[in-house]
Amino acid sequence: MWNIPNILTSFRIFLIPVMVVFYYLPGETYEWKYFATAFIFWFAAITDALDGYLARKLDQSTPFGAFFDPVADKVMVAVAFIIVVDDYTNVWVTVPAIIIVGRELAISALREWMAEMGNRADVAVSMVGKFKTAAQMLALIGLLWHPNEYWVFDGWLLGPLLDIATYVFLYIATALTLWSLISYFRAAWPYISGKKV
Repeated sequence: MWNIPNILTSFRIFLIPVMVVFYYLPGETYEWKYFATAFIFWFAAITDALDGYLARKLDQSTPFGAFFDPVADKVMVAVAFIIVVDDYTNVWVTVPAIIIVGRELAISALREWMAEMGNRADVAVSMVGKFKTAAQMLALIGLLWHPNEYWVFDGWLLGPLLDIATYVFLYIATALTLWSLISYFRAAWPYISGKKV
């Protein structure tokens, strides 16, 4: 059970409380805390991509990994959204967070129910879901980072540009979330409505 992919998944779970601790360090003393938090989240996201790749490449897929990997992903994303909603306290972050986290709960329940019906393959992960995940991760990195408005690179004031990019990715993720939610429920609707057994 404790192969490399599963160790990476477990390490991702370990990084979640570390990320929270860094985010809530006192700002006056630890001005670098937001960058450190975003870096931890980025590193955790990299382990997410890596553990799946290694499980396939090394032929180390296990039932434990198949269960634990999506749980680690969803907990990591939910915790990140909780702390940015708490910090930003504005509707422009809160509404997308509700939609994205709500979708994760709804799809998890739908997949569980479809698995019990023996039709799990009809709600398998789609390419839209993969693009949504990528946009969501980029948005969360930006939201956790809080790029300072004075952050300058080679004479360019990049803070505001990074803020704009963050919100663009957040709303792309939200749109893809709604699209994928509709797609999953359309695929499952014949079973939910009783037209298929």
